[in-house]
Amino acid sequence: MQFHPQKIAIVGAATLLGKELNEVLSSSTFGPSDFLLMDDEEVLGKLEAAGDEVTFVQRIEPTAFEGCDFVFFAAQPEITEKHWQAARQAGACVIDLTETLEKQPGVVVLAPWIPAEMTTERRKSLLDLQTAAVVPAHPAAMLLALVAARCHKSVSVRSLWATLLLSASEFGNAAIMELHQQTINLLSFQSLPQDVFGAQAAFNLAVSLGEEGQVRPVQAEENIRRHYAAISSGSLPELNLQVVQAPVFHGYALSVAVELESAVTLAAMQAALTGEHIEIVTETAAAPGNIGITGEAGMTLLARSASGASGASTRYWLWIAADNLRLAAINAVACAVEMGRLRPQGKVQ
Repeated sequence: MQFHPQKIAIVGAATLLGKELNEVLSSSTFGPSDFLLMDDEEVLGKLEAAGDEVTFVQRIEPTAFEGCDFVFFAAQPEITEKHWQAARQAGACVIDLTETLEKQPGVVVLAPWIPAEMTTERRKSLLDLQTAAVVPAHPAAMLLALVAARCHKSVSVRSLWATLLLSASEFGNAAIMELHQQTINLLSFQSLPQDVFGAQAAFNLAVSLGEEGQVRPVQAEENIRRHYAAISSGSLPELNLQVVQAPVFHGYALSVAVELESAVTLAAMQAALTGEHIEIVTETAAAPGNIGITGEAGMTLLARSASGASGASTRYWLWIAADNLRLAAINAVACAVEMGRLRPQGKVQ
């Protein structure tokens, strides 16, 4: 997309996701844009770098969106709900990273990374005058769809099973701080703060932490399945998924089982998966983890036969690590690029 000077607002600029988005936007083709950083009362006046400038975090006012080309929502869902219509009425392209607007009429779930031959027609038919906003697909849904699509192009995939280990950063800075404090308090035999998780998250693996807190792995599981289905357009195998809340601060780790219709060698499987956004490692000793992928723009992947035997196989284990916040931000910027391509033609409101 050829760059023209634009005005971009980030609502929730002081959140973990907002900061990541600001960094990705600043290093993208949108870097020379005029940035407006907005957030709630607690961080007003805070200095942040945005593009080539240093700017203040401003109050969220409906009139602040006037003249904006793009408005990214990365704050709490209630803030998105309150202000998105004002951004749209101001003529901006709305990109909702909070998934708040997904059920609104004319809102599209989008993941431009998914191979163009699978989604081009779908994108053309949905990004039009009726497009109210775009919800960037959940990063885990995008990763799993990309893996499935790459495999599917070489040999038909019979089934796809995945376990996602979810980190605290998925739920913002408050979750990270609470996990940190829980860890300290456990080691010093003190009571645990549980406002965010609602239970002990430190040193614990769980598919549910109860109903008292804000963290619900089952809800994340539903969101990922729904987004995977939306961006697959019925062209990819059904996703069988389990999400586990892990006692880690940042990053994704996924264990994925792929069953193919016909046997292929490990080398053929690696070749099928190789391409943009996927870094293949071939040695188990070099297997990726959630720590080593911080700031990476794609996923790192280790493939091996499910049986561990050499030779062709129909079943493979994939171990994947990725930076959840970086991927969410990159996908949001890619969605803005897609909307921007149509904007000069008057097809996107």
